[in-house]
Amino acid sequence: MITRKKLGFLKWGIMLFTAGIFATGVRAEVCDNPGGLSDPAVISGCISKYNGFLDAISKANTTNKQQLDKLRSQIANLKSQITSLEGQLGKLEKGIFEREVKIGVKQELLSAKIRQDYMMRRDQPILLLLFASDSAADFFKDLAFREKLASSDRGVIAAVSLEVADLASRSAQLKLQKTNLAVLKDKVDKQTSFLAAEVEKASKYEADLGGKISALTARQNDLLAEKTGTFATTVGDVPLADDPASRPDYNPGFSPAFAMFSFGAPHFKGMSQYGAFGRAKSGQSVETILKAYYGGGIEIKKDYSTGINITVSGYGRVDIETYVKRIYEMPTSWGDQGGMEALKAQAVAARSYALARTNNGATSICATEACQVYKPANKGGKWDEAVNATRGWVLMAGGKPFSAWYASTSGGYQTAYSDNGHTTPGFWDTTSNWTRWADGAYEKIGGSPWFYKGWYKSRSGKMCGRSHPWLKMDEFADMVNAAIVVDRGGDVSGIFPEDVRSCWGGNDNPWSKSRLAEEADKHGGRVTSVSSVRVEHGSNGITNKVIIGTNRGEISVSGANFKKAFNLRAPGALALKSGLFNIEKK
Repeated sequence: MITRKKLGFLKWGIMLFTAGIFATGVRAEVCDNPGGLSDPAVISGCISKYNGFLDAISKANTTNKQQLDKLRSQIANLKSQITSLEGQLGKLEKGIFEREVKIGVKQELLSAKIRQDYMMRRDQPILLLLFASDSAADFFKDLAFREKLASSDRGVIAAVSLEVADLASRSAQLKLQKTNLAVLKDKVDKQTSFLAAEVEKASKYEADLGGKISALTARQNDLLAEKTGTFATTVGDVPLADDPASRPDYNPGFSPAFAMFSFGAPHFKGMSQYGAFGRAKSGQSVETILKAYYGGGIEIKKDYSTGINITVSGYGRVDIETYVKRIYEMPTSWGDQGGMEALKAQAVAARSYALARTNNGATSICATEACQVYKPANKGGKWDEAVNATRGWVLMAGGKPFSAWYASTSGGYQTAYSDNGHTTPGFWDTTSNWTRWADGAYEKIGGSPWFYKGWYKSRSGKMCGRSHPWLKMDEFADMVNAAIVVDRGGDVSGIFPEDVRSCWGGNDNPWSKSRLAEEADKHGGRVTSVSSVRVEHGSNGITNKVIIGTNRGEISVSGANFKKAFNLRAPGALALKSGLFNIEKK
């Protein structure tokens, strides 16, 4: 049975949590307004409190929900028992009524007999009976017969009375049991209503807490997206000239210096444009290039209909071959640099993607890099030659055009993806063993400026006062402290760039280096100096581990958590664009 003490646990927890907030000096109304927080300690305290209490209230509410289910089950069982008893009582009361009728009849007959016997005894006294008998034997025989009838009648009366008393007793017991069950049902009903109300309030409170935590961390997600998620470029709309400051041989003017370098930049799926250029320069045909990136099982259909018209958003209808001639996704100049087969592969990929995206012209396609870069004029030159040479060529899978993804630079590893039941291969795009993939990477042969790069500018060119990606010792130690906190599952509520307001705007409250170091102290100790750094790459195309030699010994964090921590904490627009990265020290 659920006690009032158990039912009050939830309210007690809420009171305790509230008391905890006031005890730590964090006002509840401040935590209720995430956008107005101005003290890093306060936002940290709010998130910690909210997270802790959300866990506690969720557990308590889960228990209450279980107890509520049990109570509802008890109510259903009690209702069933009461219904059964009501049926039994109905039958019993009907039986009692019928018995009482029968008993009433017997009693009337018995009464009549008694009256008759009385009258006979009065009208025929014993002496008269004696004188009327022929003999003494007849007298006693008649007397015995009368006594036997009287005794039988008394027995009937006694039996009927006992039967009526028994039925009345059983009826009283059932009525009492029914009353007790009804009282119990009413009590459980009240407990259920109370607990249901508590569960509803707790569920609303859980949702409220979740919303507040989301509000406090939303800016971190926005920052990650701002630094990394929006960069999905192709060769056609980014200048080919590289930035010398982003190269590993750049001299920042101080030492020790640390910089993070990404292998590749966009989505890493499908065809690498610079990889295709490197393969073409190495003598590979368009068919070989397409099979390499989209899989040996892909069908290259060379007589697909060329009469299909598709709708380009903002530009109207155009036939598929004209559409492909107006795609600006690969430099025409590559055709004169040994890359004609790469241009052909790009033409086939662009045609296949457009047909798949529009369902053979049934829907429209956008004109930006979110789909494919389209301009209302033929690109001309070698590009037109490549389109004409592959006229009607379409990649097919499952009897339909295959959605042929592509991007400028993968960094040497192509990630698998699926469409129409076909899955592209995941592989190292190199002539070398994967452990030294960079030596023979086709993107390196193709000369990609994004194959290995330190990113310190945003897509729009924002630098926030940083002219290179290199960090000083105290800055990199701060990155390591952030990585420790993220990797160990610590409080990340204040992990923002210290210059986030001046660089990215908003009302974020980043922790200072000393404050972040205090958080790292909770997970083994802060890092103040770094003597060495190395990474371990996996055969699956990502950086598995970062190993750092520090003042507190060697520290290891996962590559994914280091990337997340760096992109959250790094100053300005510094960012890792890929899960496959390296760290340089000089």
